[in-house]
Amino acid sequence: MKANAAERAAAAAGSQSALARKLGCSPQAVQRMCATGRVPAERVLRIEAATGGKVTRHELRPDLYPAESAT
Repeated sequence: MKANAAERAAAAAGSQSALARKLGCSPQAVQRMCATGRVPAERVLRIEAATGGKVTRHELRPDLYPAESAT
């Protein structure tokens, strides 16, 4: 089964707990994001920064950050 963007972000940060520390939220909040695959809009940019861009805002919330088209 393919990992969702939240799971990939946790892996890139080292663990769910490590990502929670970087975001300043509870490990339960990160676990919920990983379990559901849904990331709150207010956490998207901080997750992208916490992963060093390994998981992009588009991957986390394509509804808010559509892929840039090549022109």
